[in-house]
Amino acid sequence: MASYSKQLLSESDNGKGIEIAVTSGTGDLIHTNPAGTDEVYLWATNNDSEDRALTLQWGGTASPGNEITFTIPANSGAQALTGGLLITGGLSIRAFAAVADKITVYGFCNNIN
Repeated sequence: MASYSKQLLSESDNGKGIEIAVTSGTGDLIHTNPAGTDEVYLWATNNDSEDRALTLQWGGTASPGNEITFTIPANSGAQALTGGLLITGGLSIRAFAAVADKITVYGFCNNIN
């Protein structure tokens, strides 16, 4: 039988949000799957006065194959991004935004072994 363990994102400092500074290319690291399978839940906030694009790079950085793009509304509170998408095999999740230091990503994962 599988065991589940709720975990912080690997790049989160004690559950704090991860500010996105990168604006293109290889994004800021959000989470790396250590072993087993991770069921990942992410939210984002936008502290800017304009809606901003956020791109998640899921398991790689190839465009468009590994990219999921969202529009995060201005000053609207936490917006759900991923409702339990899976990642495995030691792969990582990265993110870049249209403007640096305006979007913060929060989340956790359920590690399944």
